[in-house]
Amino acid sequence: MRPVPTPIPIRKAMRGTDIPPFYASQVGARAHRLRRAGRSVIGMHFGQPTEPPPPGVHAAAHRAIEDGPTGYYESPELRARIARHYLDAYGLHVASSRILLTLGASAGLVATFTTLFASGDRVGVVRPGYPAYRNALRALGREPVEIDCGPERGFRLGAEQVAGVPGELHGLVVASPGNPTGAMLSRAALAEVAGACRARGTQLVSDEIYHGISFTGPATCALEVEPQAIVINSFSKLYRMPGWRLGWIVVPEAAVERFGAQLINLFLTPSTLSQEAAIAAFDDRGSLQAAVAGYARNRATLLAALPTMGLRGLVPPDGAFYLYADVGHLTDDSLAFCHELLEDTGIAIAPGIDFDPRRGQRFVRLSFAVSEAEVDEAIARLRPWLARREAARRSS
Repeated sequence: MRPVPTPIPIRKAMRGTDIPPFYASQVGARAHRLRRAGRSVIGMHFGQPTEPPPPGVHAAAHRAIEDGPTGYYESPELRARIARHYLDAYGLHVASSRILLTLGASAGLVATFTTLFASGDRVGVVRPGYPAYRNALRALGREPVEIDCGPERGFRLGAEQVAGVPGELHGLVVASPGNPTGAMLSRAALAEVAGACRARGTQLVSDEIYHGISFTGPATCALEVEPQAIVINSFSKLYRMPGWRLGWIVVPEAAVERFGAQLINLFLTPSTLSQEAAIAAFDDRGSLQAAVAGYARNRATLLAALPTMGLRGLVPPDGAFYLYADVGHLTDDSLAFCHELLEDTGIAIAPGIDFDPRRGQRFVRLSFAVSEAEVDEAIARLRPWLARREAARRSS
C-alpha cells in the first residue's frame, strides 16, 4: 500500500494582503440555492442588467463563431468603433491607438494600479464605493485612502476633500455615476476635482462603466476636463454584456506601451468572440435607450414606495441602477439583515458593508436593473416584512 503523502500547507498570506470577500456574492449563492430548490427569488443584489444584450450582439457572435478569428486577438475595428463613440457621445477626438481592450473593467483597474503606482503608493477612493477599488489596491501592495462621502454630502466627492487629504496622494479613483449610490458629479464639480488633482500631482483615474445610464442629464467624461486622465469603461452595464468580460481603457499616448505590456503579461487578450460581438453593441441605440427608460421607471417606483415603508432619507441616484438605503433604524448588521430578508421573502439585496467598512452596517443596496414586474413584486413582498420588523423593534 502506497503511503499517503503529507499535504503541503498553504502558505499564510503576507500581512496586509488579506482582503474581504464580496458579501453580496454570499447572498447571491444562497439565492441561487433557494431558486434551485423551487423558491421564487427576485435578484436585486448583483450589479448587472437582467435583460440580454441588444439582438445585434448575438447575431454578430454567431457570425464570429462561424467565420471570425480564433486566436489571441485585439480587434482594430472595435478600437476604432470605441474611438467613434467618444466623438459621438462627448465630442472628443480620441485616437484609437490610445484605446486598449481589457478582460472586463476589472483587468483595466488592475493594469492601471500596477502601471501607474508603486508598492506603498497612496490612492484615494470614495467611501461608500465599489469594494474592488480598495481591495485590489491592498492586494497589490498599494494603500487605499478612503475619503468619506456620506449621505450628508449626497454621496458626492468635493475638490476640497481631495485637497485636504493629508500626506501624499499619488492617485484618485472617481466613478460618476458611482456604485453603490448612483451619485454623479456635474461637469463643474468634476473639473474642480481634476484641478485639485493637478494641484497636488495626483493622477486622476475615472471609472465610467455606468456612463449612458443617467436620469438627471448626461455624465461628463473625465477627458473633457483632464486630458491626462485614465478612463476605464466596460460593456457590462449600458450594453448589458457582463458575462462577456470585455472592457477598455483610454490612456495618454505616452503611456500606451507601458499599459500594453502590463495587460499582455497579466491577461493576454480579451475573448475574441466578445470583441467581434461588441462592435454591434453600439449600433442598436433603441434597445439601449429602452432599457435605460425601464431603469428610470423602476427608480421612480422605488423612490415613491420605499419612504412609505419607513425607508426615508433616500438620496435619489443620478445614474447607474442602484438605491443605497439607510436601514439603521432596523439593524446594525446589514449582512444578517440581507440574509433574513432573502430567507423570509425571496428578495436578494446587497449589504452595505461591501461598500463602506465603517458605516455600511446600517445600509443596503438594491439594484433596479430588473423588470418592472419584479420591482412591483419586490415592493409587495417588502412592505409587510418591513412592517413586521418595525413592529418587533418597537415592542422590544
